[in-house]
Amino acid sequence: MPKRNNKHIRGGAFGMPIKIPIELPAFKVLSEENIFVMNDKRADTQDIRPLKIAVLNLMPKKILAENQLLRYLSNTPLQVEVKLIQTKTYVSHNTPIEHLDKFYSYMEEIKNEKFDGLIITGAPVEQMEFEDIAYWDELTEIMEWSNKNVFSTLHICWGSQAALYYHYNIPKYELDKKLFGVFPHWVNDEKADLTRGLDDVFYAPHSRHTEVKKEDIEKISELEILSESEEAGVFIVATKDRRKVFLMGHLEYDRNTLKEEYVRDREKGMETDIPKNYFVNDDVNSIPNFTWRGSANIVFGNWLNYCVYQNTPYNINDISK
Repeated sequence: MPKRNNKHIRGGAFGMPIKIPIELPAFKVLSEENIFVMNDKRADTQDIRPLKIAVLNLMPKKILAENQLLRYLSNTPLQVEVKLIQTKTYVSHNTPIEHLDKFYSYMEEIKNEKFDGLIITGAPVEQMEFEDIAYWDELTEIMEWSNKNVFSTLHICWGSQAALYYHYNIPKYELDKKLFGVFPHWVNDEKADLTRGLDDVFYAPHSRHTEVKKEDIEKISELEILSESEEAGVFIVATKDRRKVFLMGHLEYDRNTLKEEYVRDREKGMETDIPKNYFVNDDVNSIPNFTWRGSANIVFGNWLNYCVYQNTPYNINDISK
């Protein structure tokens, strides 16, 4: 596979922008955080082939998920052009239809395009059997399409479980109780590209009722376990060629995401425990500790740089299995 030819890229080593529509809510949010975002008109005047990244957003609160993911995709020296995708077989009831119509595409609209990267988010459906999910058939079509039309796919939480099941027949297992909080993890190989730069012990949020087991993953010679946790289990898994990457937690979460989930569950009458290692002295009225932001920047940056930019062909049409 030919590597990207850097002579086609012009610009400094830092501060390359993320390219998104100026009307997208994330444009205002990221601009106010002093993150370099660029609208379509300005980007089209530059002699740069940006990385094309598709995001299949399965989260119910899509605007919140957009803000979280785009924040980390923008924090690299690379110019990134984002295409948002939604399922056709299930329409979100938590996002204005006007927003979906304006900013999202269906798979049938982009199936003939190639992408340097794809992100498949999590979804609050983990306690259902995969085949019982309304959009399962559509999701499997997208995952199959990604084999030949995407150079590297990053899966998050339930998205990882779904992909491991579809591609490798690895099952998920119900936990005795919800894994909820921020947990310490270690790196199995400090020289691995995806985990390079992480501390010996780093933190990541988890919020899930199911898990995949280490022994099932180890049966697949194509897969590597790059990071794990004593309490949260397997965390970062990837194929040896990095064409598929799996994160079992939610590094993209904001400071208050777990707090909002806790309050939501309690208001529904659910007996959800206080998220572990999150609130100061477990005081739910305190400002939560944001202990994973640096790790999130590193992992998303490593994926964009080492798994996508350094290896995807400059001619995007050369991407294939």
